[in-house]
Amino acid sequence: MQTLRELGEHQIIEILQHTFGSSSRTTVGFGDDVSAIKLSKDKVAVLKTDMLVGSTDMPPGMTLRQAAWKAAIANVSDLAAKGVRPFAGLVALGLPAELTKSNIKQIANGLRDVGKSYRFPFVGGDTNESKDLTISIALFGLAQQKRLVLRKGARDGDVVAVTGEFGDTSAGLKALLEYDMKPSDLPRSVYEAVFHPRAELDLGLKLAASGALTSSTDSSDGLAWSLHELAAASRVGILMHEVPASKDAIEFAKSHSLNSVDLALYGGEEYHLVLTVRPNKFNSAVRASKGRLKAIGFVTNRFRGVRALHESKEIQVEPRGWEHFKGRSD
Repeated sequence: MQTLRELGEHQIIEILQHTFGSSSRTTVGFGDDVSAIKLSKDKVAVLKTDMLVGSTDMPPGMTLRQAAWKAAIANVSDLAAKGVRPFAGLVALGLPAELTKSNIKQIANGLRDVGKSYRFPFVGGDTNESKDLTISIALFGLAQQKRLVLRKGARDGDVVAVTGEFGDTSAGLKALLEYDMKPSDLPRSVYEAVFHPRAELDLGLKLAASGALTSSTDSSDGLAWSLHELAAASRVGILMHEVPASKDAIEFAKSHSLNSVDLALYGGEEYHLVLTVRPNKFNSAVRASKGRLKAIGFVTNRFRGVRALHESKEIQVEPRGWEHFKGRSD
């Protein structure tokens, strides 16, 4: 009998998906960043849940307020990738009995901060005693079905683009976990990526409204994995002509004899958007993003999967990233 460590998160999801089946009201089910249920002819309820577990998701030096912020941001980011604004949220807390009143206030403040920053209320939830801290968030939004930007939809010739540079979180976690650096030793952008990440909600809403996008996902499981998910959902290939590594990731890699491309491709918990864009609307999408949208490749029907140009040759980009129970997936 296989253990969960052997199965990994993605096979666990496949088991649940097979067991649950589907409903005639489900317009978006397993396999995307969110789920959606039909409310009327053209309106859907968009649902998202994600959790943070203290022992696996809190790096050294992270406060409870920062942990609560991070737990909520992961959910907001997935809605951002679909072009949906959160309408309301629920929170379920698994709390070790030794936590204090002050600790609970920190968690509450972190959640309140996200609600204020992204303009939605937390309206209820649940608490229970547990051995490990668990912060489970559920968000609800409303959208027109035709406006949802799913992982599926990329077409031959589309531009592949991202809304930020990659590698800061991967560099920061390596610094903290493998090189025993203190949070105060991290460059500001790396510190922010690890301890105070931001969801690109307003940007996601503007890009979705532009009508330029054909598919979208957030990059919380890593750039390479996100690209593979888009390619698999649309049954296409993606050819990268650039790996958008951040300046700090490149400098960290040089100083520790690491590969900056690996930091950028195979990290995780970086909440940028990974998109495919209609070629004839790419310039308008760049304007809508105020210059933050950057092309890194294109979609092709010539092969399946993800490749990158390296020294005029195409090389395979492995489908690796963050996977619960396995850590960095093989």
